[in-house]
Amino acid sequence: MSKIIVDPLTRIEGHLKVEVITENGVVKEAHSSGMLFRGIELILQGRDPRDAQRYTQRICGVCPTSHSIAATLNLDSAFGLADKIPDNGRVIRNLILGAAHIADHILHFYHLTALDYVDVTKVLKYDGNDPTLNSVKEFARRGELAPFVPRYEGDYRLSDQVNIDALAHYVKALEMRRKGQEMLAIFGGKMPHNMGVIPGGITETVTVDKIASFLWRLNELRDFINNIYIPDVLAVAEAYSDYFEIGAGCGNLLSYGSFDLEGGNSDYTKRKRLLNQGTVSADLKLGTLDTNKIMEYVKHSWYADSSTGKHPTQGITEPQPHKKGAYSWAKAPRYDGKVYEVGPLARVAVTYASGEPAVKNLVDSVLSKFKASPKALFSVLGRHAARALYTKFVADTMPGWLLQLKPGEPAYVDYEIPDESTGMGLVDAARGALGHWIEIKDKKIANYQCVVPSTWNLGPRDDKEQPGPVEQALIGTKIKDENNPFEIGRIVRSFDPCLACAIHVITPKGRSLGIYKVC
Repeated sequence: MSKIIVDPLTRIEGHLKVEVITENGVVKEAHSSGMLFRGIELILQGRDPRDAQRYTQRICGVCPTSHSIAATLNLDSAFGLADKIPDNGRVIRNLILGAAHIADHILHFYHLTALDYVDVTKVLKYDGNDPTLNSVKEFARRGELAPFVPRYEGDYRLSDQVNIDALAHYVKALEMRRKGQEMLAIFGGKMPHNMGVIPGGITETVTVDKIASFLWRLNELRDFINNIYIPDVLAVAEAYSDYFEIGAGCGNLLSYGSFDLEGGNSDYTKRKRLLNQGTVSADLKLGTLDTNKIMEYVKHSWYADSSTGKHPTQGITEPQPHKKGAYSWAKAPRYDGKVYEVGPLARVAVTYASGEPAVKNLVDSVLSKFKASPKALFSVLGRHAARALYTKFVADTMPGWLLQLKPGEPAYVDYEIPDESTGMGLVDAARGALGHWIEIKDKKIANYQCVVPSTWNLGPRDDKEQPGPVEQALIGTKIKDENNPFEIGRIVRSFDPCLACAIHVITPKGRSLGIYKVC
């Protein structure tokens, strides 16, 4: 028996520790550990409920927009506004969230994941006029390849030309990510931490100029997605087709759905959305979503045992950092007592199982290309393919939303904060099912709980010793070289881990005020 510890696993958001036990080179046991305490729930207690809209965006530096939507739906629910949002407000929220997801998925594939498969040293063979690639070539010649290294070295299989093209696309993707953030800022005011999404609707007014500015950038992004992003994902899939059989995970998928297509329904589990709510099992059998079946467990988390087995409405955040038997700051969410994976794969699979024509055509076209059954979706490459196809589906839908906007009509309704109330906000963030729950007393936050996507995916064992989705995806993996366990990185990054964000405090002129080590 051997132990492999990857700490921290890099090219993700936050700090993740992965520990596996191998026997004859095969993973027999895996532990996924979130190594930073969040604490936003405690910070919010006693504050104005509207502060949740601002504070929860600081949970994550990559996907604050998804938290802004979840918090807003939560406050809409608590304030009695969920069925009163004007169409302009609903549509603009969709456009803001869609822009964030497009930028996020481009970031994940090119800047976080692609380096698991692309051999950067192949740029030494580049013989062209691209100044960026020539600069990379010169750095490579001198052995200076940051930020592409250090890293585990993989079994690189892409041709020299595909490797070189991928490096060029890595740089192009930086520009495309910026276009997505600019789209978001047109209606959100700024990025990160938009100011446009608020309870009751949106602060921004609709103008023809804003619509045109958004559409111009969107068309550029659609071109990039269709002609570069999806072909690059398929090129990786062709070279690494065995990864359709690696990293399957728990076999259960859950989605809250995303992008409201109608107003007037205060029940988010029943609301018509572009991506459907529900669950699917390994045979793609579709199930309905019942949020009463969501519970969090903490037997192996650094929280007091009094908070285990509770629904988020009754959730307790009581840290216990020296708890015996614990190994993560993440709790272990379960649905109906079972382990569920969330994320783009879950969104696509639930919508596919629901029979949505465009999603079915996209998924079936990729499966037929590789002569694969839907079972292949439950894999490392299945997650990457689902993420790319989802990005295309959303980007292709957004021009129609822009045409639904009506300049001069309201995007917001006024409200009063109730003395006492409860609320729930559900949305699929870029990385999966995101839920916010609030309890209000005396017009203040009495309790606030967030169950985030990476808690679902990267959480530890529960009270019944069931491993989490990432832990299950690692078990059974063959590790070729225990001193260079690139397989672990490939599997874990296919989930797009996002555990925490770090906000650095500096003076306006950039002078550091202090450097702190958190133990």
